[in-house]
Amino acid sequence: MSFSQRVQARGIQLFLGGVMSRVHKDLRFTDIPKRTEPLQVETGAGPVTCTVYRPSAVTGTLAPVYVNFHGGGFVVGRPEQDDHICRYIADRAGCVVVNVDYAVAPQRPFPAAVTQAYDVTAWIAENGHANNWDGSRLAVGGHSAGANLTAAVCRMARDRGTFAPRLQIIDSAPLDQLADPSTKFSPLAKPLLSPALMRLFTAAYVPDPDDRADPLVSPALADDLAGLPPALVITAEYDRLRDEGDAYAKALEAAGVPVTHRVFEGVDHYFTHTGPVPSGKEAMELMATTLRTALST
Repeated sequence: MSFSQRVQARGIQLFLGGVMSRVHKDLRFTDIPKRTEPLQVETGAGPVTCTVYRPSAVTGTLAPVYVNFHGGGFVVGRPEQDDHICRYIADRAGCVVVNVDYAVAPQRPFPAAVTQAYDVTAWIAENGHANNWDGSRLAVGGHSAGANLTAAVCRMARDRGTFAPRLQIIDSAPLDQLADPSTKFSPLAKPLLSPALMRLFTAAYVPDPDDRADPLVSPALADDLAGLPPALVITAEYDRLRDEGDAYAKALEAAGVPVTHRVFEGVDHYFTHTGPVPSGKEAMELMATTLRTALST
């Protein structure tokens, strides 16, 4: 990564950090109680701070757990942008949610975020009883860059045989970081993601071009998808990332992975945060109901 690209990435990091934490007022779910506590997990790429969300309903059994990875192009480190999603899922799905503040580029390029995401999830699976959740009933998911990390975590868990997520949620994910962003189409004149911004994100996160075909960076390029966890794949009609998300859903299904795939019409990237509100709420309800079913069996 050149010096000028690094400076640009830092500028984007600072600017978008504030923008991305602004969620549409009608998607904040202020009526849902917020029961949180801090958590720190040691990983092979340094300590990671997380926020644990507890469901409001108390039962006599340990609640299942959902691990959430926020978006931000692997560059913006603002996990609080997903606060509304974490609260909603904890409440509606009746599970503990762990929101992970993973390392971001350009300060910490690939594979730091992947290492942290996997190690945190493995720790959560192994240390459930001591933390009052059921680590054997675990799901993982995220939005945008966080959905890419979700796919990487599930691949590593399968290959290492360490834990078996009941569900992976892949929401508006960048899944092919080898293709030039100018080849990724949106019918909008000015979609949220521009080719220039996407190139900058990729250069910051994966500065070595030889790494961009790695399945942990570009899950859509993998040809060995069998045995991955069941998936909920969400794509947005006007998103530049829609085509690779649609293709990944089809590839998972072809490999024998149970897939629920939903294309939300008339919306762009990040709609679960900025709206339109009806679509954002519908997507979050789909996540919560799918999680509830997967984690209750």
